[in-house]
Amino acid sequence: MKKRGSILLISGPSGAGKSSMIKELKKEMKDIYFSISVTTRTKRDGEVDGVDYCFVSKDKFEKDIKDGSFLEWAKVHDNYYGTSLKHTVQAIDEGKLVVFDIDVQGFLQAKEKIGELITSVFITTPTAKELKNRLLKRATDSKEIIEKRVKNAYDELKYASRYDYFIVNDILEDAKRELLSIAEATRAKTSSMELDSFIKEWS
Repeated sequence: MKKRGSILLISGPSGAGKSSMIKELKKEMKDIYFSISVTTRTKRDGEVDGVDYCFVSKDKFEKDIKDGSFLEWAKVHDNYYGTSLKHTVQAIDEGKLVVFDIDVQGFLQAKEKIGELITSVFITTPTAKELKNRLLKRATDSKEIIEKRVKNAYDELKYASRYDYFIVNDILEDAKRELLSIAEATRAKTSSMELDSFIKEWS
């Protein structure tokens, strides 16, 4: 029986350390596909188009919405973000672990469409104060944007109970190990479609 791929969906406020933890997954695991989000936001210093994000115009993004090109999409901080449906399906068919880093709105959409394939993780900092300190230290946003991100984090946290796992990123190395364990369990998870197929073959 050919093993289908699965999805590890990660959410959490900006500044919670998701990027560092995902880099660890890429180093430690084989057959992993990190879904690169499409966005209309401006590139930050050091970001590369097609590596960090696929940067597109607002008009292009809105056309893709109409064409049904996204598994999920959302408007966050006045910018669009979305996940390519075509690339996701291809990676799953190839038996890969597909990793998403998307917000709560996107999680709810994806769960409704393909919930059986998804294992979800919400990652956050120990406190709102710590989140704000990390965003200030990162120094990529204005104070106004940082305040907005912290406020949005409160709203996102209300949905954390809908996720399969919850990680508090206090000590980064510990949080990385937790996420790696979850990723390995996700890869081993079998969907009911796979199980039905196996039973038929086994019989």
